[in-house]
Amino acid sequence: MFDPVIAPSGTLLGLLQRGRGDGTLHALTAPRPEALAALNHCVLHDPRHDWQVENRSLYYARLYLDLAGGLDAVEAHLFDPEDVLNADESRTGLALAVLGHLASYGRTDALELLRRYAAHGVNWAWALDELALRDDDAGLRALAAPVLARFPRDPEGDAELAVAVRDAFEPRPWRLWADDPRESIATRVRAAHETGSFDRWQRQMNSTGPRPGWSVRAVFEWAEQGVERGTALHVPAARCLTAVAGPEDRSEIVEAARSGTEGARCTALHYLADAHDPEALDLIEGAAATGPTPVVEAAVAAYERMRSLAAVDRARGWAHRPDALGAAAGRVLACRGAAQDRDLVLAALREAVRGEGPDAPTLWTLVDGTGRLGIACAAPVLRHIYRETASSHLRGRAARALAATDPSFAAGFAIECLWDCEETTREVAARHAETGDNRVVERLRRLAADPAEEDEVQTAVRSRFGPDAPAV
Repeated sequence: MFDPVIAPSGTLLGLLQRGRGDGTLHALTAPRPEALAALNHCVLHDPRHDWQVENRSLYYARLYLDLAGGLDAVEAHLFDPEDVLNADESRTGLALAVLGHLASYGRTDALELLRRYAAHGVNWAWALDELALRDDDAGLRALAAPVLARFPRDPEGDAELAVAVRDAFEPRPWRLWADDPRESIATRVRAAHETGSFDRWQRQMNSTGPRPGWSVRAVFEWAEQGVERGTALHVPAARCLTAVAGPEDRSEIVEAARSGTEGARCTALHYLADAHDPEALDLIEGAAATGPTPVVEAAVAAYERMRSLAAVDRARGWAHRPDALGAAAGRVLACRGAAQDRDLVLAALREAVRGEGPDAPTLWTLVDGTGRLGIACAAPVLRHIYRETASSHLRGRAARALAATDPSFAAGFAIECLWDCEETTREVAARHAETGDNRVVERLRRLAADPAEEDEVQTAVRSRFGPDAPAV
C-alpha cells in the first residue's frame, strides 16, 4: 500500500483529503476552478491510509454533483498509458467508485466511462463490480465479449477466467453471461463457474492445517512452521490448543509460554490469556520485559483480549509503564475501566497524541474510552484529533466522543459532520446538530431524500422530524 501525502488541515485540499464536512462547505464557497482542481487531486490520488475502513467515494461524488464538475480529468487518469504499466487497484479504485456513485445519481457520462474502462482498462474487474450494481442487463451483456476476450482460449486462459469468475465481488454479470443467447459466451462462462467450484472443493480437501488427534506438541510445531514461513499462526494455533489440550497439558503450555520457541511461546500466551489462567498475567509481564519483538507483540495482544477483573486491576498498575505493555494497559482501561480510571485514560490519550501524533493507531481505543467514561476535560485533545487526523474513521470516533463530553459539539463540529464522508459520523451529527443554523435543516432534509444515503443516517434524520421530535 502507498503512503499518501496529506496537505495541512487548514487548506481546502487538506480538508477534502480528510473527507471533512468543512471540505465540502469550503469548496462550495471557493472559486469553482480551485475547488474542482482540489477535488480532482483527491480522486486521482487516493488520500486514504486504509481504504478498507475509510469512505470517500460518495463524499467526492456528491461534491462533483454540487459543483457540476466534469469528468475529463478522471477520464484522462483512467486511460493514461500508466494504466497498462501499473495494475495496482489503488491507482484507479477510488475514481471508479466515484463514477459508480455518479452513475447511480443519473450521470450518464459516468456510466459510459465505467463501461469503456470495463472493456479496456486494467482494473476492469472493479469497474465491472460498479456496473453490476448500476447498469441494466443490456449494458452488462454488451461487455461479455470484450471481457472474455481478455482470457486466451487455452488452458492457461481458461484457468485465469475461472479464478476471475470465482473471485468476483459482484456475481450478477457472470450469471447473466452464463445464460447469454450467444452459445460461445454462455458455454465458456458456465465452464468457468464449474471449474471455480471444483477449485474451492479441492482447496478444502487439501488443507494443510490442524487435524483431529493432534497433540499439544503438534500444535506448537505447526505454529513454529508458520514463523519459519513468515506467517503468524499463533492465534489459530491457540484455538487449536483449546480443542486438544487437557488439564494434564497445562504444565507443558506454561513452560512454553515462559521459554518456548517463538511460535510455541506466542501460541501458549494467547491460549493461557483466553483461558484466564492464574499465571497468564505474570507470564505476559515477563514476555513483555524479556521477549523478542514478535513475542512482546503477541503478549500485548493476548493481554488486550483478556476480560477478567484481574486484567483490569493489573492495568491500573501497568498504565505508568513507558513500554508497549503500558500502552496496552491504557487501552484496557479505556475499554473496561471504571470512573476511577479516568485520569489514567486521559494521561494515556495525551501521551499518545504527544508521542505519536493524531494518527496513532492506539488512539482508536483511547478515544472510544474517553467518550465511554465521559471525560469532559479531554475535549481539547479530542478536538485536536478531530481536526488533524488524516483518518476519517478516527475522526468519526472523535466526533462520537465529543458528543459525549463536549457541550459545544452540537453547535460546533456536529454541524460540519452532516457533510462528513463517513456515514457513522453523519449519523452522529444528525442526532446532535443544533437546528438554529439554517444549513442544518436544509442538510437534514436533503439527507432524508437522498437514495444513496445509508439507512442508519436516514433513521437518525427522521428522529429529528418525527411527531415527538423537537421542532426543526
